Amino acid sequence: MATPQPCFHCGLPVPPGAPFRTLVLGEMREMCCPGCQAVAEAIVSGGLEGYYRYRSESAANPDSLTRALPDELELLDRQDVQQPFVQHQGELAETCLLIEGISCAACGWLIEKHLRSLPAVAEASLNLSSHRLQVRWLDSQLPLSQLLASLRRIGYAAHPYQADRAAAQLQRENRRAIRQLGVAGLLWMQVMMASMATWPEFNLDLSAELDQILRWVSLFLTTPIVFYCCTDFFKGALRDLRSRHLTMDVSVSLAIGGAYLAGIWSTVSRSGELYFDAVGMFALFLLAGRYLERRARERTAAATAQLVQLLPASCLRLQADGHSERILLSELALGDRVLVPPGALLPADGRIIQGQSSIDESLLTGEYLPLPRAAGDAVTAGTLNVEGPLTVEVLALGQDTRLSAIVRLLERAQSEKPRLAELADRVAQWFLLVVLLTAAGVGLVWWQLDASRAFWIVLALLVATCPCALSLATPTALTTATGSLHRMGLLLTRGHVLESLGRIDTVIFDKTGTLTEGRLTLREIRPLGELDADNCLALAAALENRSEHPIAKAFGRAAQAAEDVQVTAGKGLQGMIGARLVRIGQPDYVAQLSHQAPPVMPAEHGQWLLLGDQAGPLAWLVLDDHLRVDAPALINACHQRGWRTLLLSGDSSPMVAEVAARLGIADVRGGLTPGDKLEVLRQLHQQGHRVLMLGDGVNDVPVLAAADISVAMGSATDLAKTTADAVLLSNRLDSLVQAFVMARRTRRIIIENLLWATLYNGLVLPFAAMGWVTPVWAALGMSLSSLLVVLNALRLTRHPPA
Repeated sequence: MATPQPCFHCGLPVPPGAPFRTLVLGEMREMCCPGCQAVAEAIVSGGLEGYYRYRSESAANPDSLTRALPDELELLDRQDVQQPFVQHQGELAETCLLIEGISCAACGWLIEKHLRSLPAVAEASLNLSSHRLQVRWLDSQLPLSQLLASLRRIGYAAHPYQADRAAAQLQRENRRAIRQLGVAGLLWMQVMMASMATWPEFNLDLSAELDQILRWVSLFLTTPIVFYCCTDFFKGALRDLRSRHLTMDVSVSLAIGGAYLAGIWSTVSRSGELYFDAVGMFALFLLAGRYLERRARERTAAATAQLVQLLPASCLRLQADGHSERILLSELALGDRVLVPPGALLPADGRIIQGQSSIDESLLTGEYLPLPRAAGDAVTAGTLNVEGPLTVEVLALGQDTRLSAIVRLLERAQSEKPRLAELADRVAQWFLLVVLLTAAGVGLVWWQLDASRAFWIVLALLVATCPCALSLATPTALTTATGSLHRMGLLLTRGHVLESLGRIDTVIFDKTGTLTEGRLTLREIRPLGELDADNCLALAAALENRSEHPIAKAFGRAAQAAEDVQVTAGKGLQGMIGARLVRIGQPDYVAQLSHQAPPVMPAEHGQWLLLGDQAGPLAWLVLDDHLRVDAPALINACHQRGWRTLLLSGDSSPMVAEVAARLGIADVRGGLTPGDKLEVLRQLHQQGHRVLMLGDGVNDVPVLAAADISVAMGSATDLAKTTADAVLLSNRLDSLVQAFVMARRTRRIIIENLLWATLYNGLVLPFAAMGWVTPVWAALGMSLSSLLVVLNALRLTRHPPA
């Protein structure tokens, strides 16, 4: 069989006999669809065909981009709609657009060149890393809807960019944390060099004048570290003291503040040791650990924004006279009637009052096949209408929708603090209380013995026992382990995975997209009449050519499309292919065309469709969602460890039981809602089980958030990935098996680090209390303790033994 020629525009295979061609760069080029042909013609006619000469990647297929209807684009011309994202400076309007379809640097050149050629556009600048386009234009001459439409004509979809407030706030905090970390690191290196030069051990010939200059230089360089980089520590300590709750912020603030004041006194009095190098070291190490924690929180905070994006920005509201008008989602009210055309998302929870169709609920339920819905049936916001137009009465909006209920389940599950974190908080409070009481007692004793040494000994004790190594013990190991596991295809997003994995005894699996590939493929064609398999496939592909149904994707593109296609929701399709009237779908539906009894459906598993015409059945076509080839190895690995396995799926088809039987999973339950899955998890927790959840869809999000350990597939929804404790980036289940060994090793390293940090602080305390630890040795000991923790964590970069 000949290899299909790739489309010159997007690189997808060109169907045999496709009539789509365009003259580009002096040659006739083959195109796969009319969309690519129209985009190529627009680029050439605009004098921008140099794009094809300089591009390094194929362009996106226009059909794969989010389509906006003309009346939906016109909504963006309203002043009240533009207010959040369009600013006006005199006659010029300015906005930021998020661009879909960018594949290489040449796309940036094409977009900017095209927009700048428009008379009304004053400036257009694209950021290739973020795909954000800044545009300044005369909106009185060129409405925003026409600006977006002009981008669509050259193959790019554009949307007004509005950052979620919570995510934007986290990004600002993250940038500030990076600046603080950078300033602390840069200044600490300079302070360390200046301070070390004053140590007698390093320079015995330093003059008194130069010694004093170096002390003032150290003070000058340390001041920004204390008052800029360390402000969060001091604010946290004040908050904790007001609430009578001890945390490491109190100990760190005492050590940093005391060392800074002692350094000032030493500089002014020209006596004593400098502590400025210790201040910079504390700041650098502790800020690095907190930055890692902040990054994890940033990923989690974007979850709610991802869910909101499941809802359409606008909808068609029916007026009393039966005409429809497009309105913003915020203008919708309870009791309104909305028209939902095929291929559109439902804007709210409601009840169908007219029409029948199939609804794709895969994002919410996990069932990959759309379900038939008719008048009287309930429908859910965020689901996709696949086949026929529907008139829906709005019954729930905003916080009352099922989608919002999933958000609340997610937030409730995420609010539960891991047991290890609670234990660590309690241990830290007792540790700090002991250190502070010891420091106070030691200070009183030395005040009686030698008042001149009391302050310096107490300060040395606080510096030597500062929990820097304790604070670094977990973040450094997690950072190193994250890199190693990332190379194996598993990305950790939360640290408690490594602590909890050793106690897991139960694993919950989702089916669609997790144990299976999550997409239907054509497995076999069994002819029943005179036509062979290839001709039957051509007829089926022609019928399904323009369908939005997931089944249609299994047949690929066809050079010829059927005419007068009629969709019967939940039954199948009918259309004219040449002079032949053909149907595909359920056996009884197809058999009605020839007025014959439907043939007996084969007993093998799979989704069986019948193809037939007016003369009778033509062929059986069986579709299947293939089992991942490495799924059996993962299940066997779980059983070898003695773990219990469950298959919980939103799919209610017989495929659930078939997949469980093939993998040897005894406990299988299908047709479950997100709440049902969460209830099963709660029952397992009540029975004392430790549960790992592996899933990929929005319907899995509450269970992923509530499970002891949650792993999302790399192909999962963004919400599932941000909620999960780990992401299987490679989508290879055997990577998870390899990660089990690495995770246990990482947990052992963390425990070793915590034990060492605790042991060091416990041993150094009595020596510091007796005055045997000088400021130099206090700083050096704390540095060596922290360095040992880091070096121990670096052992995780080596591959574990097989």
